[in-house]
Amino acid sequence: MTYKTSNDECPIEIVNIASLEELVKARMEVGAFGYIRGGAEDELTMRENTLSFNRKKIVPRVLQGIDSANLATRLWGIELNTPIIQSPSAAHGLAHVKGEIDTAKGVAAAGSIFSISTYANTSIEDAAAAAPNAPYFFQLYMSKDDNFNRFIIDKAVKAGAKAIILTVDSTLGGYREEDIINHFQFPLPMQNLNAYNNSGDGKGKGISEIYAAAKQGIVPTDIEKIKVLSKLPVIVKGIQSPEDAAIAIAAGADGIWVSNHGGRQLDGGPASFEVLPLIADIVAKRVPIIFDSGIRRGEHVFKALASGADLVGIGRPVIYGLNLGGADGVKCVFEHLNKELSITMQLAGTKTIEAIKNTKLL
Repeated sequence: MTYKTSNDECPIEIVNIASLEELVKARMEVGAFGYIRGGAEDELTMRENTLSFNRKKIVPRVLQGIDSANLATRLWGIELNTPIIQSPSAAHGLAHVKGEIDTAKGVAAAGSIFSISTYANTSIEDAAAAAPNAPYFFQLYMSKDDNFNRFIIDKAVKAGAKAIILTVDSTLGGYREEDIINHFQFPLPMQNLNAYNNSGDGKGKGISEIYAAAKQGIVPTDIEKIKVLSKLPVIVKGIQSPEDAAIAIAAGADGIWVSNHGGRQLDGGPASFEVLPLIADIVAKRVPIIFDSGIRRGEHVFKALASGADLVGIGRPVIYGLNLGGADGVKCVFEHLNKELSITMQLAGTKTIEAIKNTKLL
């Protein structure tokens, strides 16, 4: 299938990010698409993640002399071209033959941060080597096996990870009916698991079987364990309550990632955007806040930054861009959101990312 180009570099024409979903559905295997697109149970939280942005309004400032927008920002000295980074997600090989390799290349070309999952189809080393001068984070799903945790963290550190993302909201898989209907099993091995026991782990298994090895009872002291093992900043991902943000920081977290896993785990909980301001108040700028779940517009990025986030992550949109155009498709997704964000910033009277953070929403 051929798509029109919106410019000489972009292999796909993007009118808006939401429209990519139907394009991907038409060309992806039904089980793989269902796994990527789907949410838990009735998908109420998944839908609310995006709808919740409509309940907050931007009050634009004029007469500010703003003739352009500057999207540059930084995290821990890492210079970024955009406040939008890639949220970690499993099994990019479902979307594209080059999987995480092309994701890493596309994110690097956008001047952002790539995150690789424990459950990637590509090894940490190969993904890091695909964009050797670009920053990347490693997402850890803690295992019941402490030897595996040491093994995989050591691999990430040796490959140059800048931080460890500890995912705490997924000690087992959510009840995803689309996966049940499609009898979905991963068709490819997960190379980081395979490297540990050479079993082809992941291939032929459903998500519940993958999570069976995950540690079921993550506690605050696990944050310090990971800091000791990695000697890297640890970002705690999956925070949805102010109380847990406070606990994580007290336990040594270097960053808070506000997320409900894109509505893929607990259904019936709040949208991530609804809890973001409450968490930001508790964090009080002590550590950076990364936010994801439901971002589909540059306007959404703006509102998240104005509500307390320092960076904003995107998950499914990256996978859709990967499927439609490989590394260039991933880059195009970032460029489209950057374009929308730039327009919103100028019309709202904000020149910089820091200026957005000082904007009040109604």
